[in-house]
Amino acid sequence: MVRLKNLTAGYGKRPVVQGVTLEFAPGKVTVLSGPNGSGKSTLLKAALGLLPLLSGEVLYDDVDIRHLKRRQIARKAAFLTQSRNTPSIQALPMVLHGRFPWLTYPRRYDRKDYARARHAMEATDTLRHETANVSHLSGGERQGVYLAMALAQDTPTLFMDEPAAWLDINHQLRMMQTAHALAESGKAVVLVLHDIPLALREADRIAVLKEGRLLSFDTPDAVYRSGILEQVFDVGLHRADTPHGPQYYCTPKER
Repeated sequence: MVRLKNLTAGYGKRPVVQGVTLEFAPGKVTVLSGPNGSGKSTLLKAALGLLPLLSGEVLYDDVDIRHLKRRQIARKAAFLTQSRNTPSIQALPMVLHGRFPWLTYPRRYDRKDYARARHAMEATDTLRHETANVSHLSGGERQGVYLAMALAQDTPTLFMDEPAAWLDINHQLRMMQTAHALAESGKAVVLVLHDIPLALREADRIAVLKEGRLLSFDTPDAVYRSGILEQVFDVGLHRADTPHGPQYYCTPKER
């Protein structure tokens, strides 16, 4: 279990997120939502120890993150970043990088590491690309390889920053299926999503941020009914009940 208690973090002495209290529960998909500049990515980095805390706490199983070494954090939480370079490397060696936190010096992979990597590639439907150069793959295929690398890290918590960005609808749906399968396996899955209908459809809990402050943390239905997303994003938000469950869509707000 990862808990944030009255967390304030930012860059230098300038706070970007302030006084945030949240928990990311095992077996749940938690979505962080909010407009650009609301502090979503900063919150993830602070939760991973990639930014110093100005105040408050980040607790991993009730242990303060400031008492954990980088390797210990990397064994507890993996991070699929939003922006990254595309290296010229085959997919399987790329996915094996996710095993680094578990290797002892000198770094040598064993059968267990290869098995973990290939299992992660099977889970993301990328095993067929194991010998392909990552830079030659499509955007969706490449995202699948990066996700496999995060899964190979074999952590109880997975943070993903805008994992559906730039993906076509098929790869978006596959990404969300994988996120739910991971949650069902007992992992805590945390997604940053700017797509409001996608967030409402896929989340177990939604945290709504604006200007670095947490405005709401509740179920999708409760968040929708509160109207907070319409206020924060300045749009009209609507729901249609279908045989596949509630579906949401946005319209320009009437002036």
